[in-house]
Amino acid sequence: MIRFLLLVAVMMMAPQLAVAQQLPTDIFNTPIDGSVAAWIIRTFGLLTVLSIAPGILIMVTSFPRFLIAFSILRSGMGLATTPSNMILTSMALFMTFYVMAPTMDRSWREGVQPLINNQITEAEAVALIAEPFRAFMTANTRDRDLALFVDIANERGQTTIVDGQVDYRVLIPAFMLSEIRRGFEIGFLIILPFLVIDMVVATITMAMGMMMLPPTSISLPFKILFFVLIDGWNLLVGSLVRSFV
Repeated sequence: MIRFLLLVAVMMMAPQLAVAQQLPTDIFNTPIDGSVAAWIIRTFGLLTVLSIAPGILIMVTSFPRFLIAFSILRSGMGLATTPSNMILTSMALFMTFYVMAPTMDRSWREGVQPLINNQITEAEAVALIAEPFRAFMTANTRDRDLALFVDIANERGQTTIVDGQVDYRVLIPAFMLSEIRRGFEIGFLIILPFLVIDMVVATITMAMGMMMLPPTSISLPFKILFFVLIDGWNLLVGSLVRSFV
């Protein structure tokens, strides 16, 4: 997580590293020329990006798929608050770091370290830092979703190809749409066994004439027992991690 935040910070700070040593000692007594105004804009942009870092984490990583699957699992089992939202979010977060570790390591190795060692310029560093995330999103985005946003952009006269690659304005929403769809697909498969258990228990209770007894109060222990016996967490997390390219 720390490395991810550092990557985001470096992407915004890179253009102003060369200007940092030229800043006036007393900004209030210096005319606001182009360089100082640019520095203020970059600083404001950096603070803005750091404040929306959680949103960036959701947009360009595997976090949505994990969180959707875990939430549907909890609903399918009939547990309102167990595991809690904090536990589910933390699990999704650390599973995201596990899946994204190769991407983050490559971004750090190819973009941040050369910039720190003054081997590349700031503009080159930004492109190299973002390139591994582009490759991850491209590999995990459906062609149909990508084509949708490309068509919409073309209808509005917007640019979709930059330097021979799909623009981030098109790739990121297509990636998010693909992740949400896959999350619901996995959630559907998760919830089916629990639905069968609910139907069986409801049929038995109605046949026994227990109309006033909620079937969920009886099916809940069986669903928990079933999930534990099949080692459900291991199967679910393993399948989710393997579902990424």
